[in-house]
Amino acid sequence: MRELVYTAFTSLDGVVDSPGGPVEGHRSGGWVFKDIEFLPEVYSLKSEELEETSALMFGRTSYEAFAPFWRDSEDHVAYKDLPKYVVSTTLPEDAVVEGWGATTILRSTDEVAELKKGEGGAIFIHGSAELARRLSEAGLIDRYHLLVFPVLLGAGKSLFSRADNDKRRLTLRSSEAYKNGVLKVIYDVG
Repeated sequence: MRELVYTAFTSLDGVVDSPGGPVEGHRSGGWVFKDIEFLPEVYSLKSEELEETSALMFGRTSYEAFAPFWRDSEDHVAYKDLPKYVVSTTLPEDAVVEGWGATTILRSTDEVAELKKGEGGAIFIHGSAELARRLSEAGLIDRYHLLVFPVLLGAGKSLFSRADNDKRRLTLRSSEAYKNGVLKVIYDVG
């Protein structure tokens, strides 16, 4: 069975919306790089993740934002040939970005559950807050990789649903604190 891993930059109050810029119109867009000292070691998690990433998964909005940029980005060249999955009921087949590896559109949470039953390594979800909440509610997320930034944003897309769900236990796999106040936490679900 494949693992589904959600990786995100999040504020202390759980906002994952527009960390790198105002892509979605968030009033605090770009909050990861504003007023927080840049330390390369904070972002080493991304290269660690790449070692175990066998495929990428996105919701429609994140796919449309990332695909054209990441396809041509030197910083993301290692992602280029990885299989990609986009979970969307509305993305047309002809909207798939060419030159960025094989891309499959999944039309439902059930299709994601079927994909997880197959052979292969970990599938990492980048961005895609709405998708992550849906998959979490369906019990499909196996692990969270979070860089928690020392900011309170008060508004934006939340990492977790506010729905009245059953309690889920998370087990800390690893953590690290950096001198700029960012925390790296990796949790297993269950």
